[in-house]
Amino acid sequence: MTYEAPHVKTTPDKITPYVLVCGDPARALEIAQLCDSYEEVSYNREYRTLVGTYKGKKITITSHGVGSAGAAICFQELINLGAKIIIRMGTCGGIQDGLGQGDHIVVSGAVREDGVSPLMVPLGYPAIADNEVCDAIVKACEEIDAPYKRGLVLTSDLFYPSKVMESSLATYQRAGVLGAEMEVATLLVIASLNNIKAGAIATVDGNPLKWNEGNYDPHGTIVAEGKKRMLKIGLEAIIKLI
Repeated sequence: MTYEAPHVKTTPDKITPYVLVCGDPARALEIAQLCDSYEEVSYNREYRTLVGTYKGKKITITSHGVGSAGAAICFQELINLGAKIIIRMGTCGGIQDGLGQGDHIVVSGAVREDGVSPLMVPLGYPAIADNEVCDAIVKACEEIDAPYKRGLVLTSDLFYPSKVMESSLATYQRAGVLGAEMEVATLLVIASLNNIKAGAIATVDGNPLKWNEGNYDPHGTIVAEGKKRMLKIGLEAIIKLI
């Protein structure tokens, strides 16, 4: 009996082992439209999957929604379907002063404040990106002279700050963490536990420590240009790894 992923809603014969993931289903389509050709193979809830051909190589593109819980379902089902390399592309908050809107972070590892990975393995287990994947993303950035920094991000399920508890953002800023987002640590832990390769690139849309100063513009021109550039970087990186 052929396995069908219950949430991603597809079967192993319809996807490739090389996967780009993003949060937004509309962004998944945008990535596919940069390919030479593509077809949509499934769309269920937040999980939209397309297969495209880019520079002669077939790749899978899947959206996973917002936050670690739903994303974890997506990542595990993609691995069950045969994924061997997964690269996440998404937005993040930059928490270091040297990062501006539209700049990129190539993730080398992630702080695990997500809600899922601590239920899989103790917090002492690191969330580390695959070096080969990181190098491919960096090379793709450098080929188009994209502004980037390589380093750590904080993965947290908290988006809006609590009115009761203090955020950990300032602590991790002092520790040199570059940005904050919501899914990468989950991906990296699941990838490591399943012995596949994974990595991520994120585009800065503002600084969550300076939201009250107006430093958040996810739909502004500079961020939009950065996101478009990020999609191209992801495509170039994944084909380097095939």
